[in-house]
Amino acid sequence: MDHLRPVDLAREHGISTQAVRNYEQAGWIPPAERTPAGYRTYTAAHAAALRTYLALVPAHGHALSGQIMTALHAGEVDAALTAVDRGHAQLLRDRETLDVVGRALENLAAGPGTAAGGSSGGPSGAPEGAQELSIGELARRLRVTAATLRNWEEAGILVPARTPVTTHRTYGTDDVRDAELAHLLRRGGYPLAHIATVVQQIRTAGGTQALSGALDDWRHRLTARGLAMLHAAGLCARYMAFLDIGPDLGPAAPGPRAPVPGR
Repeated sequence: MDHLRPVDLAREHGISTQAVRNYEQAGWIPPAERTPAGYRTYTAAHAAALRTYLALVPAHGHALSGQIMTALHAGEVDAALTAVDRGHAQLLRDRETLDVVGRALENLAAGPGTAAGGSSGGPSGAPEGAQELSIGELARRLRVTAATLRNWEEAGILVPARTPVTTHRTYGTDDVRDAELAHLLRRGGYPLAHIATVVQQIRTAGGTQALSGALDDWRHRLTARGLAMLHAAGLCARYMAFLDIGPDLGPAAPGPRAPVPGR
């Protein structure tokens, strides 16, 4: 079995040896063997694990990628696949929201009389006049907290109505559309002030240049993430075969098949 140093793993990916040690400590690559002097030694299994994890990150993000690797190392295939499914579900949700906002942008360009939302309803295709949502219902729909929605309201992104007696917030079709757009742009890294400007443009059927640019940029990001998912899926499947917990799709990395330390 070939033995690799931390610097050998780090050099391939342009990362630090400390990062390699951090990934090991987090469980995202298997535990290293130790020399009599206490130095870490890695194998092709570790190189394959690191290659797989770093391919997963641009596809699913650090947290979800870590969950996938931890599940694989525990032999929990269903848990790993469930985490992968969450990433794909979020990508699909983002694409659907982009399509809705894109149609809203086309309506805005057609004139003030066809403001976003229109007769086709809100982001999930709900008909006009659909039942209004409470703050808790909208938070669950977006998978955010009620505090997040209140922050967006303070930033001028959301302007919910209030019930006459209880003064509870209620969110109609346009409010849900604005919240979906805000959620999308926040995941794209846009600050609240920028999002408030974009949402205000939709409300007033004013200029759409900022919105168009933001949507184009995010669509490119979604395409890149989708391609990253395809690449990561191949490496992940090969690493599963490397661990003997998946179909044999060929070696995950150059070199002889090696057992994972600690398994």
